[in-house]
Amino acid sequence: MTGDLFDSVAEAQPQREAIADGAVLLRGFVKPMESGLIDAARAIVAQSPFRRMTTPGGHQMSVAMTNCGERGWITDHTGYRYDPVDPRTAAPWPAMPPLFCDLARRAAEQGGFEGFAPDACLVNCYEPGTRLSLHQDKDELDYSAPIVSVSLGLPATFLFGGLARSDKPRRFRLVHGDVVVWGGASRLAYHGVAPLADGEHPLLGRKRINLTFRRTR
Repeated sequence: MTGDLFDSVAEAQPQREAIADGAVLLRGFVKPMESGLIDAARAIVAQSPFRRMTTPGGHQMSVAMTNCGERGWITDHTGYRYDPVDPRTAAPWPAMPPLFCDLARRAAEQGGFEGFAPDACLVNCYEPGTRLSLHQDKDELDYSAPIVSVSLGLPATFLFGGLARSDKPRRFRLVHGDVVVWGGASRLAYHGVAPLADGEHPLLGRKRINLTFRRTR
């Protein structure tokens, strides 16, 4: 079944839009397997529920999140890090579904990055008004692997800047099924999400779910 789904992706040849050196936007890349992805995400959340984490500075994050894979990204008063154990459940994070692994690998290939094998997937939940400020993904030990980011649910405005926080970011409208892949010269680019506009998605309601795949070490 998984092979059939991804055969459909290959046949569809989603629109590939270069957005920076080493960064591409794949329009509609995951539409053919949207139901499987949503079901898998719900199973992950049932095991390790969404929560709003607190930054080292004491600020509660706007985005609710959880993780799956060998390690999960967490933040608290001690700092940012990856950990194999969910601090809320005291159990390992849910295993990364094979569908997730295959999707991330194939999307990375479309972006020009062969052999991507993520060991962590951040599952983020945005609701109307939720935003993610500009930041770099730099808690990983090896920057040679790309980041693969999947959008499900409500549309969002993705902000993609340069290697300095002061660089003005470009704005990209992401809709259900879109994937952004960035690595190489853009691996440490600042990026974020503008406040989510209200709306109603037929599959996810008043939410946007973002799957972010990473190789942590």
